[in-house]
Amino acid sequence: MPPNAPSFDELLNGPQRSAVHLEMRDTYGVTGEADDFARWKSTGVRDTDPESPYWAPWVRLIRSAVARGVVVRRARIVSEPVSDYIRYEHSGTAVNVEAGELVRWLPRRRASDIALPGNDFWLIDGRLIRWNHFTGDGASGGGEISEEPGAAKLCADAFEAVWIRATPHEDYEIV
Repeated sequence: MPPNAPSFDELLNGPQRSAVHLEMRDTYGVTGEADDFARWKSTGVRDTDPESPYWAPWVRLIRSAVARGVVVRRARIVSEPVSDYIRYEHSGTAVNVEAGELVRWLPRRRASDIALPGNDFWLIDGRLIRWNHFTGDGASGGGEISEEPGAAKLCADAFEAVWIRATPHEDYEIV
């Protein structure tokens, strides 16, 4: 990770008002999820215990931000029928919601006319962007921080356009 990219703890301990996250890939190959994803693929069972070692650090981080009054929203643009990875994500999203995140899903076919940035991102308080770079096979390619106003506006506008069209997690049915 480049020296200017803070950890997620540092990133999410800073917002005063909002933290939004846009995910646009159909598969991720992040090392920290590999064992859990493999277990889910072989058993169909996902760890959904917010206090488990897998989830607890994230749940604490989100709950802390929400307790400070930060609105945390996550939107996922997905191809349908969805990939195995998206099925896996969907099966665990109840934990994100329980922690305090608002999560929505948008079928990719409904995003065709939205101007989207080239990478997944977190946007903090409408001004600080953490670009999430990935390799071709979905492994983390590191993060990058930007406070460029034009890029922040692109991210904010894209996220809001996706959010308006997207389906809340509790209503989204996997296709």
